[in-house]
Amino acid sequence: MVKAIIDINDNTNRLLNIIKARFSLKDKSQAIEVMADEYEELLSEREIKPSYLKKLKSIEKEKTVRIGTLKDFKKAYGVR
Repeated sequence: MVKAIIDINDNTNRLLNIIKARFSLKDKSQAIEVMADEYEELLSEREIKPSYLKKLKSIEKEKTVRIGTLKDFKKAYGVR
């Protein structure tokens, strides 16, 4: 484990105290770990590529195929 001495402003200190209380943590180090975990999840969410959005829009414009009932579907595709 790494030990660090950090300077934080009053607002950050209040936020750490809120996180510490909300999650019943022992100290602010654990609160910082919770903040880092949440931020990691936020950063790791993938952005949708513009090319994929373009592909989705073209798919939305395609004509849908009506298959009718499940019985009609089975008959049309030879499913038992």
